[in-house]
Amino acid sequence: MSKHNVVIVGGGFGGVKTALLLAKDERFRVSLISDYTHMRIYGALYHTATGGSRRVSSIPLSEIFAGHAVHLLHDKVVNLDRQKRLIKTKVGHTLPYDALILAMGVGTNYFGIKGLEKYSFGIKSLEDAEELKNHLHKQLVKENHQDLNYVVVGGGPTGVELAGALPDYIRQIVQQHGLPKRKIHVDLIEASPRLLPRMPKDISRLVARRLRKIGVKIYLNTAVQAQNADALMVNDKPIRSHTVIWTAGMTNNPFFTEQHFQLAKNGKVRVDQFMQAEQGIYVLGDNADTPYSGMAQTALYDGHYVAENLIRLADNDEPQPYHAKKPIYVMPAGPEWAAVLWGKFRLYGRLGWALRRLADLIAYHDYEPWNLAVMRFAAEAEKEESCPQCADGMTQIQYLSGEV
Repeated sequence: MSKHNVVIVGGGFGGVKTALLLAKDERFRVSLISDYTHMRIYGALYHTATGGSRRVSSIPLSEIFAGHAVHLLHDKVVNLDRQKRLIKTKVGHTLPYDALILAMGVGTNYFGIKGLEKYSFGIKSLEDAEELKNHLHKQLVKENHQDLNYVVVGGGPTGVELAGALPDYIRQIVQQHGLPKRKIHVDLIEASPRLLPRMPKDISRLVARRLRKIGVKIYLNTAVQAQNADALMVNDKPIRSHTVIWTAGMTNNPFFTEQHFQLAKNGKVRVDQFMQAEQGIYVLGDNADTPYSGMAQTALYDGHYVAENLIRLADNDEPQPYHAKKPIYVMPAGPEWAAVLWGKFRLYGRLGWALRRLADLIAYHDYEPWNLAVMRFAAEAEKEESCPQCADGMTQIQYLSGEV
């Protein structure tokens, strides 16, 4: 019996979930192409950037697919041949497909603002998180200098999460190294009239109140105009800082423009009622112009949906049309505090944080067996630092001399 060739591009929530589900059915030959070796958990990268373990924010793809019939390629897709139904990679692989699933994630959009790409930090990858973490230590320890302002740009979920975690993390570094205590200035800048503009106003208001309580200064209706090595220019005024973290803009993967997909005004790919951009080509998660696109839960839901429909087609059944599912919003804002929006139900504070942690455990289990999921869940309490005074078993002398 000939198998259906399914090629999946993207090692994120949607692509990985689709591969795991289809690999259980022997009628499918599943290949997954990713230019990353790990599945990144974006909602936890802020934790890694502020001293937490990498294990909470990334899972090796080889570990996820161990024991599963998935052909895993660490490569980048460069061309799509629609007529021959082939996908071509940078290394030179050519893969035929009966169904092509594109779940490629998004990139950073600097909106052409001068200096941002050169001088700002980001937290879209483990490398970004490590760079920011090392910068904070270098300033405080090696240079014995505390920044005048630690500036987070973007009042969406990532910006709120990071701004909420930064004050406590900076205080931890200062305490670990016995540095003089000074007031910590963390600024959160948002161009809209309120934080979390996609969420209800009462959630935005309570999250803003929480951030202010832990020392974050919030600038609303504030547009970033430029950045240089010493300052960020906003509303024609400079904010002196060497630590600006840009979380505000996302843009769709350039592959879709390069390969002439039909795009909506927001830059995302137009899809039909079956998540197809074209016959046999499915676009999922952040790349698709669907309600709630941009949420991890949506990407996961899309992966389930497309896998189930491909199985239905293999059974000679009619595919089911796509119905968007409203996600549960869980918004951390500082240590052990979160706001939760579940339909009309709202929950705040430590109970919200407990629900967030439960959601993390369930999310890990979506990709790993319970024993591995529990171990990854427990890694939330682990610290991971290259700085010896913040990590066990190293000395400050090694760190300052550049040996680690």
